[in-house]
Amino acid sequence: MDSSTLFSLRLSLQVAVAATVLMVLFGIPISYLLARKEFRGREIIDMLLTLPLVLPPTVTGYYLIIIFGRSGYIGKLLYQWTGWSIMFTWYAAALAAFVVAIPLLIKTARAAIESVDRNIIQASYALGLSEFQTAVNIVLPLARKGILAGVILSFARALGEFGATLMIAGNIPGKTNTMPLAIYTSAGSGDWSKANMMVISLTILSGIALYLANKFSKGV
Repeated sequence: MDSSTLFSLRLSLQVAVAATVLMVLFGIPISYLLARKEFRGREIIDMLLTLPLVLPPTVTGYYLIIIFGRSGYIGKLLYQWTGWSIMFTWYAAALAAFVVAIPLLIKTARAAIESVDRNIIQASYALGLSEFQTAVNIVLPLARKGILAGVILSFARALGEFGATLMIAGNIPGKTNTMPLAIYTSAGSGDWSKANMMVISLTILSGIALYLANKFSKGV
């Protein structure tokens, strides 16, 4: 691999890892609330969080521009306060990957948490454990295999994100051109040998992620 290909591979892994950390921090608590709490609008919130999974990635990217662009609702304030914009940076690529991939984690983790026997949870409460202690010591450990499978699937989705990344981060060589964007550029310019190498590398990484997710989901 040449230096540009190695950069794109390294950037894709960096973006996917950063997005996965954010997904774990936000996705697991959200999944727990959706699985264990009854409140008005719960399914509407679930629907909104799942939308990026079914929307065209370019539409998701457009929404991100409206929110985080230099003239966006949040991006404008950020630029006024700091003089910095997330647009066309690797942080934007990580944000796009996070938004597009987190529905996979939420759906998988919610199903895993809902599958925990409620009798065990009630017994925990009867023994004097608080809800937080029960969640940390009982619910999440029992649901961990499903959660881990969701994390791995989300990582794989973040690794392959293209459309939303192109919209908010651009395709800047040596700065924001992740592997999917680099493949698009190479194919567009007719550099098929380079494109083939990157396609094979990304396919292998994605295949490994799917294999691990299947192992965890089956409890192996």
